[in-house]
Amino acid sequence: MQRNHELRNATLVGLVAVLLWSASVGLIRSVSELLGAAGGAAMLFTTAGCLAAGVLGLPRPGAFNKTYLWLGGALFVVYEVCLALSLGWAHNHAQVLELGMINYLWPCLTILLAVLCGQQKASPLLWPGVLLSFAGIVWVMKGDGPLSPQSFLHNVQDNPLAYGLAGCAAVLWPAYSVLTRRFAEGKSAISLFMLATALALWVKYALSAEPALQFSVPGAVQVLVGGAFMAAAYSCWNHGIQRGHLTLLAVASYFTPILSVLLASLWLGIRPTAGFWQGVVMVTGGSLLCWRSTRAR
Repeated sequence: MQRNHELRNATLVGLVAVLLWSASVGLIRSVSELLGAAGGAAMLFTTAGCLAAGVLGLPRPGAFNKTYLWLGGALFVVYEVCLALSLGWAHNHAQVLELGMINYLWPCLTILLAVLCGQQKASPLLWPGVLLSFAGIVWVMKGDGPLSPQSFLHNVQDNPLAYGLAGCAAVLWPAYSVLTRRFAEGKSAISLFMLATALALWVKYALSAEPALQFSVPGAVQVLVGGAFMAAAYSCWNHGIQRGHLTLLAVASYFTPILSVLLASLWLGIRPTAGFWQGVVMVTGGSLLCWRSTRAR
């Protein structure tokens, strides 16, 4: 009975992490509108890194495998920088939702990369899952009009840098995940990686033409809330996967795109089109098919 109680509580804590991560897209964009793309993201990750170090501790670099520490750390930092800047540089809130969905190709790409690297076996169901996820992105970006290459390319050509960064982010996180599984040896340097991300963003801010940071009460509150959400998400997830129901948490994590679009649309005051929601469901369904292909083996 006690064991079941602990399992249930740890699983609930892990599910909180999924909810907090789902709120990140809207919060990153909101802070960037107040403090700039690079400056706002730098403030967010500085806050999150300090809070994570306070909760999880600041690990000694010598305690980690060097491949995980340096290559894994570099992948984490570049991923977070790409995602934050892509959201900050979106031309409007509709693009923010599209860029967030491109990032959420990472669940199916993580499984695909793990299969290609020999870390995971999967049934043939993997391939329709990957295709469905990519088809969902195309469906998201076509809007409510007819499906055509022109409708897809129009959005990309409108803001190629932001869409390129979001695409890089979708590939970088699977690479980080697969490398971590291989070399982390069950350890986590997340707090160190988050502070390194903050440093990279401060360098970007110093080299950019963004104006000086203009602090305000709404900006400070959003930075604190966003930083706390990031730090709490990693802390909750670590606790959940160590002591909770792994299968349930894995399935829940694949519904992050739906939660993310719902929370971001509410926070940013935008109503996604019917076609957009259809694409979101396709991306989520494709990720679940990919996950199911591994369970079948």
